[in-house]
This record gives sequence, C-alpha cells and structure tokens, in this order.
Amino acid sequence: MSHQGLPSWLHEGARVYDPGRETEGIVQFIGDFEDPATRRFMQNAVFLRPEGGGREWIVAPEVPRRTDDRGLSPGLPPTR
Repeated sequence: MSHQGLPSWLHEGARVYDPGRETEGIVQFIGDFEDPATRRFMQNAVFLRPEGGGREWIVAPEVPRRTDDRGLSPGLPPTR
C-alpha cells in the first residue's frame, strides 16, 4: 500500500516517538480512519502500539517523530 506524501521512515514496523504521549510505539498500520465518536475522518492515520504489546492508539500522520538508528528518541531513555 502506498502512503503518498509520508516520509520513507514512517512505515509498518517502524519505531517512532509520539511527543503527545511522551512515549515510543511501533507502527502497526497506516490507513484511513473515521472516529466513531466524532465521525471525523483522518487520512493516513498511524496506529501505534507499545513494543511488546499493550493498548493501541491512533495519531495523525504528522505527529510521530523519527527515532535514531539505535531505536531511541534523542534525549530519552530506552523504553522497556
């Protein structure tokens, strides 16, 4: 699936940093999403889950930040 307009590092399986939650997550899926409560539509929504499992959350495609090559966000301790 092509995610036109997204950076090449933002793909399923990528580790990213969510500054809103101040945590890292693994991209599970990128695709269209309509919030059932608000009926708002989001194109290329990014579905994230903590490494090792846990509760998934959804962010807009401009929210995630790239992590460095060691899998860490600059200035942050590793996630467990």
